Amino acid sequence: MRGYLFSWGFPAAAVALTVFLAGCGQSSSQPQTDTQEPAVENAQATAADDSPGHNYKDWWCTEHGVPEKDCSICNAQAARQFKEKGDWCEEHGRAESQCFLCDPSRAEKFAKLFEAKFGHAPPKPTE
Repeated sequence: MRGYLFSWGFPAAAVALTVFLAGCGQSSSQPQTDTQEPAVENAQATAADDSPGHNYKDWWCTEHGVPEKDCSICNAQAARQFKEKGDWCEEHGRAESQCFLCDPSRAEKFAKLFEAKFGHAPPKPTE
């Protein structure tokens, strides 16, 4: 029984830890500035953004559907500012104004920003 636990328990814990640490592509302990690039690129963003004229992966958080510098999930500094303003959804761990889970219509505001900049609809958020 003990050998069985070690043969499956450790690899399962390692996979769970890897998924947890990967998060949404950026460590929340290090605030992102406009000059920093995301630590891990989203595969969907890479596929959609590589065509000429559609390189928005440094500006847009494809995972969460908001501008990267304002993403309250990826950017610890932005999260802190939203919390200080009282704009925070405790249930979903993001700015209330960016909580599309509580109110899907909030996504329209950010989609309009994207469309104004790139001339087409944004990719669907992956998270």
